[in-house]
Amino acid sequence: AMAGGLEPHLEALRRELRASDPTVLSVLLALLAVVITFLIWRFVQARRSSRKAVLLLGLCDAGKTLLFARLLTGKYRDTQTSITDSSAVYRASNDKSASVTLIDLPGHESLRLQFLERFKAAARAIVFVVDSVAFQREVKDVAEFLYQVLVDSTVLKNAPALLIACNKQDVTMAKSAKLIQQQLEKELNTLRVTRSAAPTSLDGSSTGAPAQLGKKGKDFDFSQLPMKVEFVECSARGSKGEEGDADFEGLEKWLAKIA
Repeated sequence: AMAGGLEPHLEALRRELRASDPTVLSVLLALLAVVITFLIWRFVQARRSSRKAVLLLGLCDAGKTLLFARLLTGKYRDTQTSITDSSAVYRASNDKSASVTLIDLPGHESLRLQFLERFKAAARAIVFVVDSVAFQREVKDVAEFLYQVLVDSTVLKNAPALLIACNKQDVTMAKSAKLIQQQLEKELNTLRVTRSAAPTSLDGSSTGAPAQLGKKGKDFDFSQLPMKVEFVECSARGSKGEEGDADFEGLEKWLAKIA
């Protein structure tokens, strides 16, 4: 849009310089292109810097609130199902000047979408927390919520970095990040097919999802999304229990990278 607005001025400049040395004209146009590119880059950076929030999303009991507390204090504490959001500034350990605002959002089905609606525009990144122990039982619900996040128009436009945090890895029965990724891709693909087959209204508009997930004609995988998606295994409780430290080095490194 910015480049389009400058097009009339570029054309006027071309007309004025048409009779002059073509070398001078080429140099001036090259310099102008550099300036435009720089202005666009600054605009994109300014928009990104205005989004400082990292949203913690997931179903109830996935461990979001304990992860939130551990990241901020390092200490274990008993938690209960959240009915509102909690937020605090998180500073990356490798750079005290780099910080983001962590926002823990409720995971209850009746609350999660309204809180996502409230905070999604401010999201630089999203941490989607999965209960690796209950995953096999909850996979359809996990995929449904993740699908709603991924087809949201604001999320698609801003393309915040996305981390799938496979929590509770201290438990023997926990599923691996690789298996969770494979199962989620399969379930999301099924949801996409189901939603794309949704009936249309009388005016021809679809009553299904507002956007197409992934690439049409191909089975869904996370590499098709506009944002970068990564998976990590972690444990907010930690392998040594309540007295020990959390095990989320991969999560901390990821937060430091996007801060």
